[in-house]
Amino acid sequence: MVEKRVLVLIFALFLVISSINGEDPYRFFTWKVTYGAIYPMGVKQQGILINGQFPGPQINCVTNDNLILSVYNYLNEPFLLSWNGLQHRRNSWQDGTYGTTCPIPPGKNFTYMLQAKDQIGSFFYFPSLGLQKAAGGYGGIKIYSRPRIPVPFPFPAGDHTVLAGDWYKKAHQRLRHILDMGRSISSPDGLVINGRGWNGYTFEVEQGKTYRFRISNVGLTTSINFRIQDHTMKLVEVEGSHTLQNTYESLDLHLGQSASVLVTANKPARDYYVVVSSRFTRRVLTTTAVLHYKNSKIGVSGPPPGGPTTQIAWSVMQARSIRWNLTASGPRPNPQGSYHYGMIKPSRTIILSNTAPWINGKQRYAVNGVSFVAGDTPLKLADYFNIGGVFSVGSIPDKSSNGNAYLATSVMHADFRSFAEIVFQNWEDSVQSWHIDGYSFFVVGMDGGQWTSASRSRYNLRDTVARSTVQVYPKAWTAIYIALDNMGMWNIRSENWVRQYLGQQFYLRVYSPTHSWRDELPIPKNALLCGRARGRHTRPL
Repeated sequence: MVEKRVLVLIFALFLVISSINGEDPYRFFTWKVTYGAIYPMGVKQQGILINGQFPGPQINCVTNDNLILSVYNYLNEPFLLSWNGLQHRRNSWQDGTYGTTCPIPPGKNFTYMLQAKDQIGSFFYFPSLGLQKAAGGYGGIKIYSRPRIPVPFPFPAGDHTVLAGDWYKKAHQRLRHILDMGRSISSPDGLVINGRGWNGYTFEVEQGKTYRFRISNVGLTTSINFRIQDHTMKLVEVEGSHTLQNTYESLDLHLGQSASVLVTANKPARDYYVVVSSRFTRRVLTTTAVLHYKNSKIGVSGPPPGGPTTQIAWSVMQARSIRWNLTASGPRPNPQGSYHYGMIKPSRTIILSNTAPWINGKQRYAVNGVSFVAGDTPLKLADYFNIGGVFSVGSIPDKSSNGNAYLATSVMHADFRSFAEIVFQNWEDSVQSWHIDGYSFFVVGMDGGQWTSASRSRYNLRDTVARSTVQVYPKAWTAIYIALDNMGMWNIRSENWVRQYLGQQFYLRVYSPTHSWRDELPIPKNALLCGRARGRHTRPL
């Protein structure tokens, strides 16, 4: 009761402040994180619930809304939430990775203060520590356009979130222990859609109407393909960018990726399969949900429609077909194509190569020969308080070397407001998926073999899509352009969570010697302090 009164008082205070200063609206959330019984694969497991739900509560907001999330940790281990795709403009303090934020101790709470600044689109949140993501704790994020900003399609009759991905029957603590021992956790046991297995979830539609499906791959290790029996899908948005509205019968989503499609219920009234299957795996995993036409009395029957399995070329062609809608407005009224990324010359080229070395007798994963290990203090705090010995800027090279891989708390320097070219080079036999926190970047090219300067002749410098997560196909490369206009300490990582946990990540320190609140917000007064930052005082820069 006291807790509710406090929240009401805070809400009233923010309303008064907002009305006086003309600030963007505030939305308040109170989340209680607990363990609870879940049955995603028909077997009882201990899952991570938020307010008793798996998946967790949906976040619905509008561009520039302020999100105040008070998170109470009732687990028996530290907990931390990250926000896949939210850019946290000037505010990496809220990013929710261990390099930026202290975990919430058991029995304690922390209030995140986020803003959906200049963003629209479909994203998700998830637990970022260890392998807690394998136990749930994730949920969808919808950022709607402001009412006066035109959207390049009619308002749909409904808006469905699809959180799909692979699933393990082993508890996340057990999976973590196996990896810590230097062993493999093998293949996942199956796939889930919104936390449920075969035909466990239903999406209801009405005949003749069009619906938006926001699909995210929230799995640990596996690319997926999404399709709806006898229905086509019109792609309209990818991770905050409106796209050319191409029509697809099925859509690949790699780890960490999100996309929106429009589906029109224009078939005879009955039930149809919503299908998710694994991509590029020896054993094809499949699960289904149900697309239910309102008042239908005919259920699904027969086998679900098949989809692509191991075909790389098919996936590459589809990826290249996804283009930016240059005439559509993004979060602001100006057209997306008004930012001419292809006319800016990068000041720096960074080539990132993923490897799978054995270090000290254990399987690790690395970037440019460096396998990341966390410091005893979050890197952002160590940087702010000038605590030496936690990390060293430049501890990861711009390009791969032929030396032996090693362990380090790897941090790369980048100049604030510079414009960079990043090439992800993959010499392994598996598809990689890379994410950059705090940013949206332009995927200018992807092809097989080794990237060279001559590869730039094949770049799309006009209408490639801007997104925050990109795939790199086996023995291939993917190149991106990125405007480093968001100061902070930002995580660059593999979205394969086994690889991320075992070192395939690092931090990019986007830095300017000029300390200004215009460029970066000060440390929050409520910041948790841990490691060697414990006992320090939060104070303005």
